[in-house]
Amino acid sequence: MVRGTVGLLALSSMVACSAVSASDGETASPAPVAEAKLTVFPLNKADNVDTDALVTVGAVDGRLLSVKVRAASGELAGDLSADGTRWRSVRTARPGTTYTVTAVAVNPQGRKTETKTTFKTDPAERTFDIERMLPNKDETDLTVGVGMPIMIEFSRDITDRVAIERNLSVHSSKPVEGAWHWFDDRHIDFRPKTYWPAHTRVRMEARLAGVPGGDGLYGKRDHVLNFKIGREQITKGNIDNHHLTVRRNGKVVREIPMSAGQGGAWKYYTTSGVHLAMSREPVTIMISPGIGPGQAGYYRKTVYNTVRISNSGEYVHSAPWSVGSQGYANVSHGCVNVSPSNASWFIRNTLIGDPIVLTGTPRKLEPTNGWGHWQEDWKQWLKWSSTKSFPTGTL
Repeated sequence: MVRGTVGLLALSSMVACSAVSASDGETASPAPVAEAKLTVFPLNKADNVDTDALVTVGAVDGRLLSVKVRAASGELAGDLSADGTRWRSVRTARPGTTYTVTAVAVNPQGRKTETKTTFKTDPAERTFDIERMLPNKDETDLTVGVGMPIMIEFSRDITDRVAIERNLSVHSSKPVEGAWHWFDDRHIDFRPKTYWPAHTRVRMEARLAGVPGGDGLYGKRDHVLNFKIGREQITKGNIDNHHLTVRRNGKVVREIPMSAGQGGAWKYYTTSGVHLAMSREPVTIMISPGIGPGQAGYYRKTVYNTVRISNSGEYVHSAPWSVGSQGYANVSHGCVNVSPSNASWFIRNTLIGDPIVLTGTPRKLEPTNGWGHWQEDWKQWLKWSSTKSFPTGTL
């Protein structure tokens, strides 16, 4: 009986408490719900904003419905976070441009909040552009060898290298690890850690419009490059053995007797190292380096079916005058002499960017002699990269 009494008293107490929560028959109203609040950066009416400053929009007590960042020149794209509370721009703004940010958020009860702000970016004193880019349709064709780098030459000296690299993206159908490399203030090149896989499609996007290249210097426009890696063909030759071996997709497809540089003077040694096919020329006029007409050793010769492999005048080319030495002795001034029939086959079967690896001489190919990109090991290559290595995006 004692337990029952206690229970009854407790119930009576609860009823009494319930009665106190309302008066004169009125029920308590629910607590008010806060409206969604919006924050925007850059701040409203901000001036001289860096073009690479992130535009960010945040929502508190709600989620974002829409964000538009617009200017007369176009809209600035952005990404929304998974929970819908944060938005940020994903590319660089244009210099000297006024942007309007319009953002709409909604609270849990569906009530909308809208804000509109403006900001103006820093004006451009000067602009830069890409002056030359390889591979391209005219100079290399758009199907290239497995050693082919992406090479970019700018119209002005670049001092903000990090900003440039962050806006150069590489995508490939077969992802690889690669990195950009600055040779000087106007030249930046990309290569994979190892050769490209055969039959890979590659897309490079240079989103440079508005990107700072230095104090008061901004990118003029964007560029896109699409190309394809062909079959794998690698040619190797030991100067002392006087033969080239051409392998395609790992299988030997041709053995070519050759005669390389005779040596003696340093300029008459063929360079050892990983060369790349730089051009295919049906006719080339070769002139003795540093020796004029009437001087001992002067020559001016027209040669046919030439494949250039360096900037110091080295070619694989037809040399009917040295056929008797090909396969037995080195008698050239530094080029790789082959027979007319082999030269004809080689130029037809070579893609720009095919590796041609020569060994056996004391003269090493310099990384800046033509396209000696593969002369640097990976650690050396990364030394001149601001953002280091990265996997290519999936194409």
